[in-house]
Amino acid sequence: MSLFATKPISRIIAEAEETGEHALKKALSALDLTMLGVGAIIGTGIFVLTGQAAGKHAGPAVVISMVLAGIVSAFAALCYSEFAASVPISGSAYAYGYGTLGEFVAWIIGWDLILEYAFGAATVAVGWSGYTVSFLRENLGINFPLALSAPPGPIKDTAGNIIAHGVFNLPAALIAVAVTLLLIRGIIVIIKVIVVVLFIVAGIGYVSPDNLLTPPCPADNPGCSPFMPFGWSGIITGAAVIFFAYIGFDAVSTAAQEAKNPQRDMPRGILGSLAICTVLYILVSGVMVGLVDYSALKEAAAPLATAIDGALKADPGATQTLMGSILGVFSSWIIKLGAVLGLSSTMVVMTMGQPRVFYSMSKDGLLPSWAAKIHPKYQTPHITTAITGTIVAILAGFVPISLLGELVSIGTLFAFVIVGTGIIILRSSNPALNRPFKVPFVPLIPLGAVVSAAFLMNSLPLDTWIRLIDWMAIGLLVYFGYSYSNSKLANEDIAADELPADYKPPFAAMLGIVLVVILTIYQVMAPSSGLGLGLEPNVKVADGIGLNLAIRLFAWVLTGALVYMIMYGKKAGSGARSASIKSIGLILSLVNIVLWGIVTYWYFMHIHDKVHP
Repeated sequence: MSLFATKPISRIIAEAEETGEHALKKALSALDLTMLGVGAIIGTGIFVLTGQAAGKHAGPAVVISMVLAGIVSAFAALCYSEFAASVPISGSAYAYGYGTLGEFVAWIIGWDLILEYAFGAATVAVGWSGYTVSFLRENLGINFPLALSAPPGPIKDTAGNIIAHGVFNLPAALIAVAVTLLLIRGIIVIIKVIVVVLFIVAGIGYVSPDNLLTPPCPADNPGCSPFMPFGWSGIITGAAVIFFAYIGFDAVSTAAQEAKNPQRDMPRGILGSLAICTVLYILVSGVMVGLVDYSALKEAAAPLATAIDGALKADPGATQTLMGSILGVFSSWIIKLGAVLGLSSTMVVMTMGQPRVFYSMSKDGLLPSWAAKIHPKYQTPHITTAITGTIVAILAGFVPISLLGELVSIGTLFAFVIVGTGIIILRSSNPALNRPFKVPFVPLIPLGAVVSAAFLMNSLPLDTWIRLIDWMAIGLLVYFGYSYSNSKLANEDIAADELPADYKPPFAAMLGIVLVVILTIYQVMAPSSGLGLGLEPNVKVADGIGLNLAIRLFAWVLTGALVYMIMYGKKAGSGARSASIKSIGLILSLVNIVLWGIVTYWYFMHIHDKVHP
């Protein structure tokens, strides 16, 4: 069946080794790739989410939450490392899906990655704008117009009073344009780890054991214990919250064709960047909750600065020492400057990743040929970089950060599910593939990636799922309207011997989906404490739980059906296109868009406020 025709791995590898004017420049070393990953990971999460996770969910045990989130990320990172070393091509999860799960699923992932990279870059641009405007106003005395620092709509102060009306977020748009111009000319990675290291070194001497070992317990919390005021359920919830802080290492895989020695250096870059950031995150979170009572971090917009202020108030003489004086200027200058630099580098990597996905999709014929054009001098995908930058600038200028950021996590986690499933299938379908790096304990580690990513996806609110499905519905229309007919696999016979004669569909791939379905039912039906989704006690089943379960199960059952068809319905065959399949696909895509448009309208008009009182 042409929908599930897989691109031969041998062909993917051959394309990765192409040279000439249409080839990407191979200039990145293992250190470059590691710094690329560090630049993508360290950003919003470490400056904001650590405080929320500690103050609202885990308390001092946020350190354990960091460890758990790092373990979940490691599952996915190991899978990405095997793919990136074995199939070193731009496109990340899209390219991996094309070689293992088929063209249709690859398109879904490529469309999904737009949420991660383009929307993610826009989200970071808005965050960068907020820190920059604050730095200019409070530290340099420059008052930037409020109307030009926010999207259209009312601007409120901390008390909820309307103080101005936004027109356009100009700083966010400008940084998007600047990053785009930078990437067209080449890659520059900003190293900003020094800010994090300074916080650790300067703050560790002022850590109070009382803050770590005798924290106050929340009211009516039977799980309270020393170091763990919210119990294990709080630690797990905290891990889900701060997982966003680890997003970014997967962006390294989009630069596989630009690596000097991808087979050796891609695993080093992916795993190395994750390891560095995990260690820094654990140390930062430990110092943060040691400097101040965790409850003070609950509503802190800048938790690191809040922790420092608390430590200095507890010890007024601290500023007389060298480390204390560093702490004294940390909250007013270094935090904001570090956030600006950190978010800048994060946006560089995210904006770089999206054009590489477009490049790979265009090389396969799923997007127009101009999307694969390379700049004759700089050897970068300049057209798609410019388009991506323009889209990011528009989104950052006009759309609130709350709407931008909602889809980033779910897009990333869905990609993790596909990559984990792909590793299981690839081990069976292509056992002879040269694997410079192998995921250990297959299928356990890939299954861990699938189930843990699904768990965190299920922890996201229902409106995020609805927006994801709406976005995918648009993608299906584009696929059947253009990509299906123009695919380069069209009218090409895929040799049957490219699959081993004794090929057996891997049971573990379907087991992963079954486990995800069971986990989803448990998460939705469980109480709001522990692993449950946290629906308010006054939410009616018909308004909350029933709808949650139906929509989430719809997505997972559909994913399982696709995996089943890929493994059992097609062993090998032709990539030829069928006019009837295209017509049926277009009709179903249009019907699907209409139906989900109705569901979306009904949900936001009648249900959303009840589920989120």
